[in-house]
Amino acid sequence: MAPTAGAVNPEDLLPVDEAFQLEARAQADGIALHWDIADGYYLYRHRTSAQAGPGFNAGELQLPDGIPHEDEFFGAVETYRGELAALLPGTAEGPRTTLTVKYQGCADLGICYPPQTRTLEVALPAAGGGTSGPAAGLLSGGLGTNPLLRGLGVGGADALPEEQAFTIDAIPDGGNGLLVRLAPTQGYYIYRDQTSFELRGEGLQTGAVEWPAGVDHNDEYFGDTVVYMQPVDVPVQVLREHPDPVEATLVVSFQGCRDEGICYPPMTRSIPVSMPAGQVLEAARTPPPQGVRGSLEEGGPGIVAVLLLALIGGLILNLMPCVLPVLSLKALSLAEGSASRADARRQALWYTAGVLVSFAALGALALALRGAGLALGWGFQLQQPLVVGLLALVMFALGLSLSGVWHFGGRWTGVGHGLASRSGPSGDFFTGVLAVVVATPCTAPFMGAALAWAFAAPAGLAMLVFVALGLGLALPFLLIGLVPALADRLPRPGAWMDTFKQFLAFPLYLTAVWLVWVLARQRGADAVGLWMVAAVLLALVAWAWTRSRMGAPRRWLPIVVLGLLAMAWPLYSLHTLERPARAEAGVADDAGAEPFSQARLAELRQAGQPVFVNITADWCVTCKANESTVLSRDAFREALDRTGMAYLVGDWTDVDPALTRYLQEHRAVGVPLYVVYPAGGGEGEVLPIVLTPQVVRDAIERATEATT
Repeated sequence: MAPTAGAVNPEDLLPVDEAFQLEARAQADGIALHWDIADGYYLYRHRTSAQAGPGFNAGELQLPDGIPHEDEFFGAVETYRGELAALLPGTAEGPRTTLTVKYQGCADLGICYPPQTRTLEVALPAAGGGTSGPAAGLLSGGLGTNPLLRGLGVGGADALPEEQAFTIDAIPDGGNGLLVRLAPTQGYYIYRDQTSFELRGEGLQTGAVEWPAGVDHNDEYFGDTVVYMQPVDVPVQVLREHPDPVEATLVVSFQGCRDEGICYPPMTRSIPVSMPAGQVLEAARTPPPQGVRGSLEEGGPGIVAVLLLALIGGLILNLMPCVLPVLSLKALSLAEGSASRADARRQALWYTAGVLVSFAALGALALALRGAGLALGWGFQLQQPLVVGLLALVMFALGLSLSGVWHFGGRWTGVGHGLASRSGPSGDFFTGVLAVVVATPCTAPFMGAALAWAFAAPAGLAMLVFVALGLGLALPFLLIGLVPALADRLPRPGAWMDTFKQFLAFPLYLTAVWLVWVLARQRGADAVGLWMVAAVLLALVAWAWTRSRMGAPRRWLPIVVLGLLAMAWPLYSLHTLERPARAEAGVADDAGAEPFSQARLAELRQAGQPVFVNITADWCVTCKANESTVLSRDAFREALDRTGMAYLVGDWTDVDPALTRYLQEHRAVGVPLYVVYPAGGGEGEVLPIVLTPQVVRDAIERATEATT
């Protein structure tokens, strides 16, 4: 409810339908509407309207004069008390019609109700030439008014036109807020994550949105999402550059569907709002890096610099812990083949091909999904529990191979080279694919700027950035394969390789354990149990496969096939698990941290308090390294306490549209993201991806120097 005045308790108010009791009935000259208005309540004349659907040819609603009233938000208006009798003149063209009535009222206590919309079915007197039947006059224009719905061929002449199916209203909530009412008709729903607000008015823009709880919904097109099946009131913060009143327009973009499966195309509503005077509160947004803006505007030199950043970032990825287990396998492979120059060159080229193709495919997928309106970033696939579970099984399978439980071919390194059923070029190629897959939890220095540029650039230039990242990742092994002097420095094959191979199984097991921990954070203990079942079945398959290679394949291959088929059950069950409820206090493990929200950030900034924002994820290796070496240390906590800086932590482990929007506002293509907001207002400072104690200490001092 809004606007609010003073410390009035909303529980003292009547339910809206008791405060304003609405009835409608047909009569000879039209449809009569009548409100019984409770004592101490009133309706606005200018906020009252009515429209009739098919079956009734209506004129304009006739309202009596009201009581003059000087309103805090609307100015000079007229109101009704006690009762309101109105007439919607017109003639019947069918036996029934649907009446859409809008109105708004307040209580003398000082609290106003949100705009209300009621849909009433009214029986009409017989009309010559009208159609007959129980619903002939109801919604006769249904599918015919919407070419998309008409073309679906989903029989349903009772589908409402979009104006009747979805009602959107908005009123000011003081000078720094709006209350937007999303009201789907019964049997229809609105997607929360496909809804956005744009405020068009001099010096105004929308800020944080406080989304109310909705209904979890598994959608054919949008996946796991949230929808609103009942009317909801959405508070929207208004950021402003000046305190003066402004006549503005709120543009609401949204999409909705009917329960039976008929979906409407994206819709837009423009709602005039008269914003009263308010406090100056500017947006806390970081502009795109200068290098990104300059390169897009200037062309030539910019793309060269960005490609160089991408190449260096990909090169540094080789040093990240998420890539090292797979690269260790590749190093063994090259060492085994170092006696043959041609073999080393072939392996390096096929490995590079696998890396480049994988980076190009990942880039194309990310760009295509972002172009379709989905907010994605680097590592987005690890927000899907099924992907995390499959990747953990791959690491577990590679570990079993190195431990001698199974192997693909004559050379043990064949399995380390890939996921194919033979060694050679395909094994080298798929080793490159695997290296890219396991690299996604890591973000190297220089990668962030390059990927931010890529997501803002045309698709062709963006793909060059992804290819440059892949070339950087593959570059060390490519040089070893092509430059004989470097290849000569590799250790020669020997008995040591078998021992080292078995040792490498343990980093792979630890990687699988880490991924299962991530899975537990995403979907709880049930997910771990299901993954263990899949892992046991995978071990059975590996064992039976090796036995089949030793002889009697007809006896063992059916076990392999049945084991693989049986793995589908725990993996499917894993995919369908609901997200467990996680206590807000558990979102941030560090003492003194608060869960991040745009509303909380705006509240702290409006109070002039400095803020340190940490957007992290459990699957992000770089995030966990920073937290272990810097953000969980006593020195960091002491700096926060000393300066009075608030610490907000956002968890991007699972899909979170609000956090994704915040990442996009700061041109971050993934996590980690660290933003330090100064005391007293001003733009936030984005810190480097890899933190050091000195970097964080200096940023905190800069943000609080005005208050110390």
